[in-house]
Amino acid sequence: MAKHYKTIVISDVHLGTRGSKAKELVKFLKKNSCDNLFLNGDIIDGWQLKKSGVWKKKHTRFFMRIMKMMEKHQTKVFYLRGNHDDFLDQVLPLKIGNFEIAKDYFYHSHGKRYYIIHGDIFDSITTQWTWLAKLGDIGYTFLLWLNHHYNRRRRKKGLPYYSLSQVIKARVKSAVSFIDDFEQHLVSIARHHNCNGIICGHIHQPANKMIEDIHYLNSGDWVESLTALAEDENGKWQLITYCEELMEEEEVEKKGNKEWENLLQNSEEEENTTMSREELPLSVHEMIKLTDKFE
Repeated sequence: MAKHYKTIVISDVHLGTRGSKAKELVKFLKKNSCDNLFLNGDIIDGWQLKKSGVWKKKHTRFFMRIMKMMEKHQTKVFYLRGNHDDFLDQVLPLKIGNFEIAKDYFYHSHGKRYYIIHGDIFDSITTQWTWLAKLGDIGYTFLLWLNHHYNRRRRKKGLPYYSLSQVIKARVKSAVSFIDDFEQHLVSIARHHNCNGIICGHIHQPANKMIEDIHYLNSGDWVESLTALAEDENGKWQLITYCEELMEEEEVEKKGNKEWENLLQNSEEEENTTMSREELPLSVHEMIKLTDKFE
């Protein structure tokens, strides 16, 4: 079922990489329209495209879908720069009609002020040690490749998707500490700008929670998590997971099919019952005998 939101935020799509779930994202945007769409960094992976990345038709379809939203729903699109699409530094700030490219954005809604930024500027590794960040990117790309083949075997066995990198990040103490530091740093920046909340991406960790007095929102990614942030007309934010959305749709479809099957079954039973109560048609022999009487 199609839904319309006031605002949708997506990030870390990494178009140009084999792990990008562009096809799923296009399906998501076909079912969910909005007035404001924030592309919060790392939409195009310039790092991978310079090395071994591949641009596919499904990656182009994503931007075609964005243009369709701008045309059909008059959607305002804000593309905020990330570390993987740092090539945007050459053109920003840029505004053409309902399309804008910027480093960050202050978003006002229902009396609240949100600071929207990708988040890499607060990551000392990506800002001061770029070579180390790119080395880590190679390791992450390998992990995604391994994850792809691992889950292909799981699908053949009828097992659900299992994210190796998410599990590893959750179990490695330093990674957990990094995420906590990242969140606290962003919360401090939100307070510095007198904001009620902050909306980011970068670390591929979807979140919608309060950290003390600041509303912390992270849109996750479209490589593994397949998540987006959505704000309704009343200013309420929610985290949408594409896989869960599909499951809900399947449940609704199954329920509808089940109700239809029950309706048909009840109809057949009623018809059979009615037929059993009525007198059966005369046999051919009896019809001949009746005809003889009228002659």
